[in-house]
Amino acid sequence: MQKIAIKPLTKEELEKLPKDVLVMLEPPFADDRGFIQPLVDMPMKSAVIITSKKGTVRANHYHQTDWHFCTVISGKIKYHWRDHGDSNRPESLVVEAGQTFFTPPMVEHAMEFLEDTTFLTLGRNSRKQEVYEADVVRVKLI
Repeated sequence: MQKIAIKPLTKEELEKLPKDVLVMLEPPFADDRGFIQPLVDMPMKSAVIITSKKGTVRANHYHQTDWHFCTVISGKIKYHWRDHGDSNRPESLVVEAGQTFFTPPMVEHAMEFLEDTTFLTLGRNSRKQEVYEADVVRVKLI
């Protein structure tokens, strides 16, 4: 079996990551045609759109090196998180359409869908299944 190579995180990369879960986006560029909303201006290797049905749960894991920005396009997510190894109850917040949230490496997280939801996920690592599985560690957060 071939070993999957995942680029290690650097100190410089970690220093540039957001410190808060909710990401305050730059103001959009707007004119009479509409607007352009900047989401992420960092090197990344994946962009996926995920749909989830009301009442379902995704994640319940953490990533060793991956991070991701998630922008809710429609619906509502109750996002739960805590640092890996922390046994305290996870923090949580509700993220609504138009909001972006961030998950750094080594943070256990889960998403509970309060409505049918569509969201965009932009990530550091490739989303090829073998790369994803080599970096993710499953936990039971919620």
